[in-house]
Amino acid sequence: MITFGGKLILLDIEGTVSPLAFVHDVMFPYARQRAGAYLATHWGTAVIAQLALDEGVPAFDSPAEAEAAVYRLMDADAKVTGLKQLQGMIWEEGFRSGELRSTLFDDVPQALEEWYQQGREIRIYSSGSIHAQKLFFAHTERGDLTRHFSGYYDTTTGSKRESTSYTAIAVDCGLPAEQILFVSDLMEELNAARNAGMMTALAIRPGNKPQAESGHPDIHSFDELVLA
Repeated sequence: MITFGGKLILLDIEGTVSPLAFVHDVMFPYARQRAGAYLATHWGTAVIAQLALDEGVPAFDSPAEAEAAVYRLMDADAKVTGLKQLQGMIWEEGFRSGELRSTLFDDVPQALEEWYQQGREIRIYSSGSIHAQKLFFAHTERGDLTRHFSGYYDTTTGSKRESTSYTAIAVDCGLPAEQILFVSDLMEELNAARNAGMMTALAIRPGNKPQAESGHPDIHSFDELVLA
């Protein structure tokens, strides 16, 4: 059990509120299978230019070249802005068509509602684009949960493994870092948040990768987070 008396709960998504399997086995393959067609029909848009920057080239000569770059970036699990923007745009089509519905751990919807009712601010910090985050929570198997959240952060804020990113989030929230609890399944992210002064909690969820002894308090369910 963790007792938190602060103002804001900052949450990761995959491995924290949603199973890794949903993100890796459903969402990523969905975007990969449709990347080529999406790039061909949206050629010349800003996301293509950003993908080129991510690859370190001035521009792509063809949709096929851009598609190959997307596959390289996905295979490397690159946390870069253009790829995340592209994935978010493809997922939007899937969510709006009903092909995709976000899977959450069973305890998450009730916990979000309880925290919200108790006046705690809740925000998201994920490597997926802010656009994708909003879609994710607007189209869950438990309905639209976006009303619970007051803010979203992605890689445009900075790397999740750099303490300066968490300092920037605290400044944006207008709160001292010690008033913020960050929950994630990855020790490196938690270390960065703790170095910025935030409270931290390691999410131990089914399917998560084992973490080395982290020094962070752990929770297996949001039920183990007690608000003071």
